[in-house]
Amino acid sequence: MTNTIDLDAYEVGFDIPAKPGMDADDIQTPALVLDLDALERNIKKMGDYAKAHGMRHRAHGKMHKSVDVLKLQMELGGAIGVCCQKVSEAEVFARAGIKEILVSNQVRDPGKIERLSHLPKISGGEVIVCVDDADNVADLSAAAKRHGTELGIFVEIDCGAGRCGVTTTPAVVQIAKAVLAADNLTYRGIQAYQGAMQHMDSFDDRKAKLDAAIAQVQDAVEALKAEGIETDIVSGGGTGSYYFESNSGLYNELQCGSYAFMDADYGRILDKDGNRIDAGEWENAFFILTSVMSHAKADKAICDAGLKAQSIDSGLPVIFGRDDVEYVKCSDEHGVIADPNGVLKVNEKLRLVPGHCDPTANVHDWYVGVRNGKVETLWPVSARGKAY
Repeated sequence: MTNTIDLDAYEVGFDIPAKPGMDADDIQTPALVLDLDALERNIKKMGDYAKAHGMRHRAHGKMHKSVDVLKLQMELGGAIGVCCQKVSEAEVFARAGIKEILVSNQVRDPGKIERLSHLPKISGGEVIVCVDDADNVADLSAAAKRHGTELGIFVEIDCGAGRCGVTTTPAVVQIAKAVLAADNLTYRGIQAYQGAMQHMDSFDDRKAKLDAAIAQVQDAVEALKAEGIETDIVSGGGTGSYYFESNSGLYNELQCGSYAFMDADYGRILDKDGNRIDAGEWENAFFILTSVMSHAKADKAICDAGLKAQSIDSGLPVIFGRDDVEYVKCSDEHGVIADPNGVLKVNEKLRLVPGHCDPTANVHDWYVGVRNGKVETLWPVSARGKAY
């Protein structure tokens, strides 16, 4: 597996953390490392699951922000396209030739609406956006008409996350009717992602939240049908809930993202048998490679992965494969590792499983793909910083 970027002009340690062919031990740290074997197994597993359950899988690009990872999800896992949270993020994937794009968020700023409406000309495929306010429909329609394009519309339901989305069935029907009456817009279905429950530890607690969401969406679909409006797609589902949506008889599109990488926070949630999902359901494939830079204190080591190398909004990272040492604290450029037995050595490398993969990926420029102890590929974090 190789990328198409010519790395000859890049300097290891200044431009990039490694080059293909290098020993994994020689990667400059801190760096994002992908275990390619584990990544591929995760992707294939989700693809097989989606196919077996008759589900479309639209992989969430906000997690990895990488064209290369998405293409792997499409090639190995049968993903039909990508979800994005921001217009600029969607533009990155469109310019890379991805034809099925969902902006799973609201787009209200006039400048962003203009860029969104131009996007189908770049991608050559379908672009869908979420709407939770009928006033947004007129603006999207006018812009798409100016650009001579067609935008697909998902009516977004707030099914428990408490963020965007309408909360009543009449509001869903009102917006869908407005879309159907508007020029250059097509009603494509419903966005119903229950994000608030994805990281709840208990399987039963997550199921209860999804049962309520499914009932809410079912009411909306039936009300639309009573008005003669068919809903082609009901989209949602994440790494902590995909089995509920796919067995609902209602959802037909998943938006899972973190399953491919896994992180420490997701790893803690429990499956139906009470097992952590990183202990069998999914593998850790995403790491911050860090080096011990100081051991001046007998009982603690200092590594070079601090706050600037990761996001700790969901907790501190976990040291992969080790229970004798623990990452306990960090500042801008330093990570403090409790080492009560003094087992770590200066320049020893450790793999950290970040607390939250999405924002951690967004602070790095490159993924280093490793297989059998060798650097196999470098992939840019293509949409890094695309927050507008």
